Amino acid sequence: MTEFLDKGFLGASLRQIVKNAGVTTGALYGYFSSKEALFASIVEPHAAALMGRFMEAQTSFAELPEEEQANSMGEKSGQYVNWMVDYICQHRQPVKLLLCRAEGTSYEHFVHNMVEQEVDYTLRYMDVLRHLGLDVPELSRSLCHIIASGMFNGLFEIVVHDMPREQALRDVEQFRSFYTGGWLKLMGG
Repeated sequence: MTEFLDKGFLGASLRQIVKNAGVTTGALYGYFSSKEALFASIVEPHAAALMGRFMEAQTSFAELPEEEQANSMGEKSGQYVNWMVDYICQHRQPVKLLLCRAEGTSYEHFVHNMVEQEVDYTLRYMDVLRHLGLDVPELSRSLCHIIASGMFNGLFEIVVHDMPREQALRDVEQFRSFYTGGWLKLMGG
């Protein structure tokens, strides 16, 4: 993990990893087929947890009756964001690898993939609001992507800057207020 954190996946040296671990290259290949397989063994459980819980939050919200969706958006998203902050703070190093040091691996687009899912569910949610009779303007997919990308990248700053949990919770709560106000303005509120 230290080698990957220091140099990123692309810059990490398998020779140095083997040397630091005190094993031979052959012994390492007995457990991992490649440098990426080793990297994946560290980050995959965390990628699965973050994306899994994210998708669970998205789908369970989308399955709510329309009226309940309109009335509980802030509460449901807040629960997920608080879970994410706690998870990140409990698993800082592997999450940092996933979010900041995965270039050159199948995980390098992890945040982008979350953003794309967020955009899909945001557009569906706006359709629900319209179906309920609310006057919600048409927002382009590209604008929703920009907003979601800014939101996720902002949220993940707690990883980039190794924020203590209490500061992360405080900052993220204010960050959510900022985004909520922006969404309300865009939605005509």
